[in-house]
Amino acid sequence: MGFKVGDRVVYPHHGAAVIERKEKREMFGEKVEYLVLRVTHGDLTLMVPVEKAEEVGIRPPVSKDEVEDILDVLAKKDARMPSNWSRRFKNHLEKLKSGDVYQVAEVVRNLSLRNRDSGLSSGEKTMLMNARR
Repeated sequence: MGFKVGDRVVYPHHGAAVIERKEKREMFGEKVEYLVLRVTHGDLTLMVPVEKAEEVGIRPPVSKDEVEDILDVLAKKDARMPSNWSRRFKNHLEKLKSGDVYQVAEVVRNLSLRNRDSGLSSGEKTMLMNARR
């Protein structure tokens, strides 16, 4: 997908961002074009090589139609999660790394349900906060 300056995008782990500019830099003797992203929550600027943008999971925001599907994922009450903390954490981390909006929604749902039922560890609280972005 061709991203352009001004596009609103979503970057895994950091959330919503705006493409502020494109910039060329020399890396190992080769000119590489970068997208310069300003994350909307917080004071963070990221640079991503244009040719790696999709590979790292940069994507456009979800459409209105997709919002309904995401709400369906969030509404399910039968979350299946490993009872072992480290397995559960690793499983959720992999889903977040995927950048797939539906898998991220599953993480939000699972951790929200677990928080309501038995509470979360500090690591899981941080994960939930990041996933909600």
